[in-house]
This record gives sequence, structure tokens and C-alpha cells, in this order.
Amino acid sequence: MKNTLTITLLFVSLYLSGQTDMELADQSVNQGIIKSHIGFLASDELKGRDTPSEGLKIAAKYIESRFVEYGVGLAPNMETFMQPVAMKKIAPPSSGTITLGDASYNFKDDFIMMEGDNMDISGEYIFVEYGLESDLEGKDLEGKIVVAICGDGESDNPQQWFSLSIEKRLSVASKGGVALIELYNSPQIPWNFLVRYFSGDQIVLDESKDEESLSHFWMNRSAQDFNSEKSNASVVIVGALNEKFNSQNVVGYVEGTDKKLKDEIIVYSAHYDHIGVGQADANGDSIYNGSRDNAVGTITVLTAAQNIAKNPTKRSALFVLFTGEEKGLLGSKAFVDNSPVDLSDIVYCFNSDNGGYNDTSKATIIGLTRTTAQEMIIEACKAFGLEAIEDPAPEQGLFDRSDNVRFAAKGIPAPTFSMGFTSFDSEIMKYYHQAGDNPNTLDYAYLEKFFKSYVYSCRLIGNTKKAPFWVEGDKYYDSGKDLYKN
Repeated sequence: MKNTLTITLLFVSLYLSGQTDMELADQSVNQGIIKSHIGFLASDELKGRDTPSEGLKIAAKYIESRFVEYGVGLAPNMETFMQPVAMKKIAPPSSGTITLGDASYNFKDDFIMMEGDNMDISGEYIFVEYGLESDLEGKDLEGKIVVAICGDGESDNPQQWFSLSIEKRLSVASKGGVALIELYNSPQIPWNFLVRYFSGDQIVLDESKDEESLSHFWMNRSAQDFNSEKSNASVVIVGALNEKFNSQNVVGYVEGTDKKLKDEIIVYSAHYDHIGVGQADANGDSIYNGSRDNAVGTITVLTAAQNIAKNPTKRSALFVLFTGEEKGLLGSKAFVDNSPVDLSDIVYCFNSDNGGYNDTSKATIIGLTRTTAQEMIIEACKAFGLEAIEDPAPEQGLFDRSDNVRFAAKGIPAPTFSMGFTSFDSEIMKYYHQAGDNPNTLDYAYLEKFFKSYVYSCRLIGNTKKAPFWVEGDKYYDSGKDLYKN
């Protein structure tokens, strides 16, 4: 009898002191704190958080310090909050000449550099058809400049040629070749387009291995100009840059409370980089602060981290702030390719990214109707006076332009929670990637509702009995079935 009474009193006590997910979300968001976080991340002192930059490193340390303050732990299989992301900065040559036999070819006019650095080499060249393993068999490539045709003779898709080029580069390097020149001849992607694309500075993931570092060129010529006879050749490249560096994703973790559901992980993500310093606007401002894009998203996720660290959900939570989104979703690609946890354990990714807002009565969720979490997100927004709406500008392809798509491509349900917009109008473009996107231009009363709606959504998703999934028929539905084996 005594034990029964004690247990009864315990449940009554827990009931009386317990709080709903909505109440926990409501109490965790404060306008002043939001303003201070965004004011720091989007300050002039951080110089627009470009990748790479000292400002971005400071932003990463700021996020890390908040994790420590909130009691967020390290992710499984990680020893720090920082996940290194190997990148490289590539600048094209200022000039270059390739000589093959009696003919000389000039950089941009006749060829582009796909991989490599400054060089001055001479020797012999050898033509090897498509440069496939079967074409290289029995040929002496040691010390030679190798000339091959783009592709494999079957596919006429230049995008597939890019992937095949890496395999060719490995093969030629393994056989002692000193450079690879592929002959490009395709109407699908005009030569001048390739020149424009490869003639600007680029930040890319450094996924190459030492054996892939062979200098590699595409030349605007057909195979009719070449034959299998050896001939003298030279390659001179001047002014190129191939500089490697490390950036970092910032990753934190809170274990779930349910004995079974804690094995399922929800990722809460945003990118914390922006585009740095650029052309000055009419007011002489050249620092692109990135308050909307994406200091708001970063602090949205940090607010959820603070809330869930204090009151964990049934499912485990992984908070991931990505580097290099503005350079081509680089940090998120590095994360899904090198995740500290099995991707099949990640049952949902709730991303937050923003271009701006033009309707403070709404939250726009890119992919709202594509997952079964739709009703939970609608309910959470409604609780704080906002209407959750689906992407109103599908022509912009926004689902595929943010970090969520890296997860979706693996099969993980992954919408993006954005501030309310009903179209990509002048109000959006006034601040999108503009120097005027400063902290003092934000509506913090609206942001309070927006943040609370996100946190409440997170709690509902983290506590629901059955993990959300893709709506049947979605583009990624089958990939999700394959990932989760269901």
C-alpha cells in the first residue's frame, strides 16, 4: 500500500510540474537573445563570413561556445565539435600554351585546365583513343603527355564525361603519364560556356588523392587532328593557383530519452557562412553581413539546441551548422559523405535557410507537403500565430539549392524551414545577397514567432511515435525505402 501511494504521488508531482512541448518552446525564445546572437554573427567585424575567412572561423568558435554553454554534447565518434572539411581554392592560369607536334594551342581559346598547377614540361605525346583501360593496355605512357577523346564513345552527355575523366586521370597517373589532355567536341555544352565556368576562381571540396593530382586539360579539338604516332610536345602554365585549406562544420549532439526511439536521430541544420566582402552599394557598404542568409537560420538551430539540451526529446538530436553552402553546398556534402553516425540512423533532417521575407504572418517551408511531418509543422506554426505554407516559387528550385538536398539525395526526409515569403519579389531581392542585409533591418517580433514555431516543430517531430517519412510518390521516396530497408 505504501509503495502504491508513493508511486501515485510521484506521478501526480510529475503531472503538476510537467510542461507541454508548446510551453517549452514558448519559454526558450527571447527577442533580446535573438538580437544579440544575430548581431554578433552578422556584425561588420566578421566581414560577411566568407569561406574561407577569419570571420567564418570566429563564427564557428561562437557556435561551439554556445553548445558548451547549453550542455550540448559531442556527436558519436567525434572528439571535438568541429568536423574538418577539406577544401581547395582554384584560380585559373593567367596564361598557358600547349604544343603538340607543329601546332600550338592557347589557354581559353583552345583549352581549359580541369586539374593541376603551374608547370613547364616537355617531351612526347601519345594519342590513346578514349583513354579507357582497354585503350591504355600495352602502351608505354611513362613520362609522356597523354591525349585522349572525352567520354567513352557511347555516352554523349558531357556531365558523365566529367566523372569518367577522374578515372582516366587515375589510370594515366598510375602508368607514369605526366599530363592528360582530353579532346572536347560536344554541342550539348558550348565551349564558351565551359570557358566561363572554369575561368573564374572556385572553392571546391578537396576530394582528390595524391595519385589524382595529374595535370588535366580539356581541349576544343576533334580526334581527327591526332594519331597514335608519338610526337614532341610541351605544356606551359603560368599564374594558376591550387591552394588547399580546411574549413569546418560545427556538430553537437543530445541523446534522446526513450529507450528505443533514442536510436533514431533528427538532424537540425543550417549553414553559417555567407559571401564575404564585395562591391560597395550606394551607401558605400561593401560587407555582405548575411543577417537573413543565414544568421537567422543558424540561430534558429542554436535556439533548438538550447531547448533540447535542457529538455531532451525522445529521439536523439544532431545539430549541424554547415560551412561552404554559398560555394555549392560543400559542407553538407562533406557531412553526408563522412557522417559520424550511420545515415540510416538519421530519420529526418529539419534544415533552416533563408533568402528573406515579405509576409510576417507566414513561415514558408520548402518541402512542407513532401513529408508526413506536414501536420506537425502546421500545428507548431499555428500555435504561435503563423501560417505554414509550401514553397510559393517552385520555379526557383529552392529545394535543390540548400543543404537539405544533400540529405534528401541519400533518402532522408529533409524540408527547409524559412521565413515567410509569397514570391521572389523586390522585397526579397532588396536584401538577398546584398550589403544592406544588416541586423537592424530585421523584424524581431516576427522572428520570435518564427523561432518558437521552429522549436515547437522540432519537439513534435522529436517526440512523435512514428518517425516522419516521404509522402508516397515523392522523388526521393524510393531512395528512403532503400536507406531504411522498409
